Amino acid sequence: MANGNLRNMKFEDIAQKPNISKAMLKRISRYFIPYWKQTVLVLVILLLTSLLGLLPPILIQHIVDGALPSKDLRLLVTLVVASLGATVVAGLLGVLQTYLNSFISQNIVYDMKNQMYRHLQRMPLQFFSNVKQGEVITRMTSDISGIQGVFNSTVVNFANNSFILVSTFVTLLIMNWKLAILAIVIVPLFIVPTRKMGKIRWKLAKQTQEKMSDQNHIIQETLSLSGYMLMKLFTKEEKEFSSFRSINSESKRLQIRESMAGRWFMMLLTTFTSIGPMLIYLYGGYLYIQGDITVGGIISFVALLSRIYGPFGQMTNLYVDINRSIALFERIFEYFDMEPNIVDRPNAIPMNPAKPDIAFHEVGFAYQQDKQALRNITFTAKLGTMTALVGPSGAGKTTITNLIPRLYETDTGSIRIGGTDIRDMTLESLRSQIGLVTQDSYLFNGTIKDNLLYANSEATYEEMTEACKAAYIHDFIMEFPEGYDTVVGNRGIKLSGGEKQRISIARVLLKDPAIIIMDEATSSLDTVSEYYIQRAMDLLLRNKTSIVIAHRLSTIMAADNILVVQDGTIVEEGKHEQLLLNNGVYKDLHSKQFDRSRNDSERLLEA
Repeated sequence: MANGNLRNMKFEDIAQKPNISKAMLKRISRYFIPYWKQTVLVLVILLLTSLLGLLPPILIQHIVDGALPSKDLRLLVTLVVASLGATVVAGLLGVLQTYLNSFISQNIVYDMKNQMYRHLQRMPLQFFSNVKQGEVITRMTSDISGIQGVFNSTVVNFANNSFILVSTFVTLLIMNWKLAILAIVIVPLFIVPTRKMGKIRWKLAKQTQEKMSDQNHIIQETLSLSGYMLMKLFTKEEKEFSSFRSINSESKRLQIRESMAGRWFMMLLTTFTSIGPMLIYLYGGYLYIQGDITVGGIISFVALLSRIYGPFGQMTNLYVDINRSIALFERIFEYFDMEPNIVDRPNAIPMNPAKPDIAFHEVGFAYQQDKQALRNITFTAKLGTMTALVGPSGAGKTTITNLIPRLYETDTGSIRIGGTDIRDMTLESLRSQIGLVTQDSYLFNGTIKDNLLYANSEATYEEMTEACKAAYIHDFIMEFPEGYDTVVGNRGIKLSGGEKQRISIARVLLKDPAIIIMDEATSSLDTVSEYYIQRAMDLLLRNKTSIVIAHRLSTIMAADNILVVQDGTIVEEGKHEQLLLNNGVYKDLHSKQFDRSRNDSERLLEA
């Protein structure tokens, strides 16, 4: 799991029983330490309420054996008021306890979600390339939110029931030790079904969470904007609905099984707990006939007995709840245990933006161990120059550019900027000096202003408009009634591809990095959009170290250096004219592309 690849993770690959070890419990307890004062206060309240709960049954004995036979109205009223007062005070303490329970559990969930989000931010791009989107969302939301009930259903219940059991059992022994011993003889009947049920419910809970992950994955893929359009255009609604319905049905079946398993379990507990009072009435009646106990004593004893069986039933069920909680913690800790493999080295230094020359030296990289994506990549991109990467799809061009901001880590060789290995630089300083414009520019579902200021939140309105003017998008923005406050929609759907690209360029201009990477930024645009973007790029790339991936060779003919990438290696390097004279791969790409364009033009003229 350390490599972050969850694609092939199955339920059978995980331990078949919950790992309730000391290490696991110690790890869980760390989340409670910041709130130890509130936890101690909860324990004090639980102790007080357990003692107050003893008063009404004890007072009943005095009512039945004292106040009623003697017809003492004053004593009767005093005992009833005292019983009622104990109940009211216990109720008020219960309200305070509920608040503290909520405070502690909500803060633990808050801390854990923050920790998970921060941890996921540090994970490499490869992690998100492999894991299902629904899997991440499930662990961030439902898994962690499920922890909220752990404090109430485990810690609080355990402490509360422990106090009640000890205080009640001691009271019963004082009242009549023979009846007390008889009352607990059925306790072993709880143990066997409880342990078995714990394992069953743990397994069902784990499987249910995995089905929820699968559900979230389908929802995320098919109801996101791009996935929705793809589903509609390929008329796959029925197929996707069938898949969702199948997983939803399995999830429903598992939840019903878990619910019914718990119900049968509770039926057994109810049956066992009804035996105790009957035995007390039987043996207590015998003792009453012998004159060893009073009627009030029997009634009080049976009333207190419920404080034994009820909490003990919950204590045995606590084993079930702990197993279910451990299943959630295991899933969460699986993510926490994935160590990011791209981190700052000790004593890492900031990048020097004044020296943004980029030098690749015999760089190799593989997404999978048995399939090399890049081999022996060596080239230099100097300040103020444009280095173009061309070649067929899948050749490794984008992989090369992704290695520069360390979205992936090189396997062999080195990448240096200004003579310093990028692995010796802090990630924040490195990435802050790199601007990336891709073919599919991503915009958040917010305003144009929000998307622009994402690059530089401290930019002034004048700086923002100047960047948009330089990107030839300002006049278009001002045509909207809301101007820069116009909402662009999910992934910028309300804008055309060219408009999104120009906003992306303006965003990079606001960032003003030393290195610019353009990944096929004009390959899918119309002629007018390409014209404006080319003019914007001229300003964007000025006095920068730029690397441009191009599908259209016409956009990079003036590049200072062209690298032809094929099968993960550089097969040709040079300027446009030089590469044409070589009659190699570049010449072949150029001929095919321009011959096709010429043929298309001739067909249009003939039409």
